[in-house]
Amino acid sequence: MGGGRPTGSLEQGGFLLFLALVSAALIAIVLPFARSLLWAALAAIMFQPLYRWFLAKRPDKDSQAALASLVVILFAVVLPALWIGSAVVDEAAGLFVALRDGDIDVALYFEEVFDALPANIQASLARAGLGDLGAVQARATAFVQASLGIIAAQALAIGGSVFGFAIGFAIALYVGFFLLRDGRAIGETILAALPMERGVADRLAERFLVIVRATIKGSVVVGLVQGALGALTFWIVGIPSVLLLGVVMAIASLLPALGPAIVWVPAAIYLLATGAIWQGVVVIVSGVALIGMIDNILRPILVGRDTGIPDWLILVTTLGGIALIGLSGIVVGPLVCGLFLAAWGIFAEQRAARG
Repeated sequence: MGGGRPTGSLEQGGFLLFLALVSAALIAIVLPFARSLLWAALAAIMFQPLYRWFLAKRPDKDSQAALASLVVILFAVVLPALWIGSAVVDEAAGLFVALRDGDIDVALYFEEVFDALPANIQASLARAGLGDLGAVQARATAFVQASLGIIAAQALAIGGSVFGFAIGFAIALYVGFFLLRDGRAIGETILAALPMERGVADRLAERFLVIVRATIKGSVVVGLVQGALGALTFWIVGIPSVLLLGVVMAIASLLPALGPAIVWVPAAIYLLATGAIWQGVVVIVSGVALIGMIDNILRPILVGRDTGIPDWLILVTTLGGIALIGLSGIVVGPLVCGLFLAAWGIFAEQRAARG
């Protein structure tokens, strides 16, 4: 009896320490492919209804249904996105070089717009320090070059690690197949293993799915539609670099109130000021009647129910997510915010119940 074994609490503590260490080690190992795993999981969540449809057509053929779903995702979503992305990078690189070499005269464009303004507005801009064409050109050129330079740098980073991109892409497809096929079982296993009450885990899981679907459907899809309409409008009126401007409008759609208007309004002003009257009218009509209204029409249809996250928090967390981890932040930022609010809401409910 004297040389007894360690107490049960010590054994449990040792196991929990081992569990924490091995979990941290696994996270460190898979971290280089975190984005690939994230997008594979998001695709599995969003296209689960498609997988269920294929499975209904071929009962008991789980692998075939997952493979068919993956083929649809590849050809309907991934490959078009890669093509558009490469075209946008080419346009951004071309504009960057043109601005750097002086082929685009920003001061001339500004002078045309400035001269077309009423005298009182010209005087107000002059008092604000915006009447100096040279200074405005320097600021505008520096801003645009910096913005386009970021896109060019990202393109060079991707091009410089083609092998790494290919490996990440292959991993996303491979993992996506298994998540489509076994995602529900994997999710159930994770919920059962979480060290929290099952009711709390279920509520957080439900919140997770709601926010992911709402973010992708309500932000990404609506933004893509608005960007596509903007690009089509600019192409009709003859404005160059329509793909780049369309992507900028899609990103701007994340901004409450202003949204894509920060792109099409200056374009319309420039067209009207330079005498392109019908082109400017077309941009205004499209911006108000199509691009501006599409959010109010599509978002309720696609999302179905509110995420419960205030607009200003969605804006801050989306931009913060993009700044921290890049494109994936469009989803990760609001997701973290939604889980934060849900977790604190549950905690408040539990404290109130105990009190």
